[in-house]
Amino acid sequence: MVKIVETSLRDGHQSLFATRMTTEEVVKLARIYDNAGYRALEVWGGATFDACLRFLNEDPWERLREVRKVVKKTKLQMLFRGQNILGYRHYSDDVVDMFCKKSIENGIDIIRVFDALNDLRNLKQAVASTKKYGSECQIALSYTTSPVHTIDYYVELAKEVEALGADSICIKDMAGVLLPEDAKKLVKAIKKESKLPLELHSHATAGVCEMAYKAAIEAGVDIVDTSLSPLSNGTAQPSTQALAISLKGTKYDPKLNMDVLHEAEPIVTEIVDKYVVNGLLNTKSLQVNPNLLTYQVPGGMLSNMIKQLSDQGAMDKYEEVLREIPKVRKDLGYPPLVTPMSQMVGTQSVLNILNGERYKICIKEVKDYLQGKYGKAPSKVDPKIRKKIIGDQKVIRCRPADLLEPEFEKLKKKYKGIARCDEDVLSLALFENVAAEFLKKKYSDSETEEFEMFI
Repeated sequence: MVKIVETSLRDGHQSLFATRMTTEEVVKLARIYDNAGYRALEVWGGATFDACLRFLNEDPWERLREVRKVVKKTKLQMLFRGQNILGYRHYSDDVVDMFCKKSIENGIDIIRVFDALNDLRNLKQAVASTKKYGSECQIALSYTTSPVHTIDYYVELAKEVEALGADSICIKDMAGVLLPEDAKKLVKAIKKESKLPLELHSHATAGVCEMAYKAAIEAGVDIVDTSLSPLSNGTAQPSTQALAISLKGTKYDPKLNMDVLHEAEPIVTEIVDKYVVNGLLNTKSLQVNPNLLTYQVPGGMLSNMIKQLSDQGAMDKYEEVLREIPKVRKDLGYPPLVTPMSQMVGTQSVLNILNGERYKICIKEVKDYLQGKYGKAPSKVDPKIRKKIIGDQKVIRCRPADLLEPEFEKLKKKYKGIARCDEDVLSLALFENVAAEFLKKKYSDSETEEFEMFI
């Protein structure tokens, strides 16, 4: 029996329409999903936090609490980027610790953490804190292909993950480039060396995901991530219903309650139709693009790159930029193209082409990466490129967070007039300016309502 994690309440809508599903919509579906027989519902983390504050005028912590109120039978799962948490820089250990603590207190049962570079030093604090506060910790290995990202590379990582104290391992194929034969070999190799439950997370963007899932399941993977139709396929995960039906009656049958899934379908359809009409769901997000197998570009990175080129009136440079991406990636030591590395490599590739000279202009994040501020590169960085970009500046060799002073209490003191709880302080830590504006408005509006009720 293979277990299923339902992703439509987080990665499904993040991949298809920029994480714009509202808390009301999420809670309505979560209440139904709770009776389906899933291993877990992925409901939080990723871009949900930022989108709530920045675009939806919602408190992400309140979303989690509301979901927890209606989900009584099923575990709630979230995703965050280790020492990056949900932002784009490394945060101090005390902030990571408090984020884990409050996530668990507000309802999370399983925390999936990953590092864009697979630098496990950046996950140690997250694992320790998750275990300390009583939740399951899953470490996700960012999957990609390159001369250094071999089967042996991932097997050794899996051994280190087990030694680190994780409860399970996830193969995180963010670009949807894991081929069926590679999936079979990878799952078998990891299962041979590790006793931990193994999960596979992928995206249907390149058109090979369902075949990779089938190969992985037959090779012994324990859990797979799917998304309820029609919040599936394209840049999201494959269909929950299709997988459940195709495995019915086999030894892999996930035994989901199909009546519950059928009950949820029209509600999901109504939600998706809304985002098609308002333009947030572009039908291109639902198209299969096998070219991704060549360029290794995740769907979100591709859409961001298209927007950058369109804004500059340079869509004629599209193919040229696509060819530049593998070159930049090689220069930088083959980082996996997952947040935040995907945005960094994509933006730098656009700049290289538009400026007519490679690395004539270099973004700050790439400079920080070359200084070691994100961790250790998977392979050797081109020394000429490093020299051109950062000159003789010293490269950090230690765990980047070891150089950070505690931040939480400082932020608490700085925003004592705005933050009313530790969750507010964490929102400010992750998205300072956006959260400050949100919290000012939130508490101003609530005080106005209380005053009106009083009079």
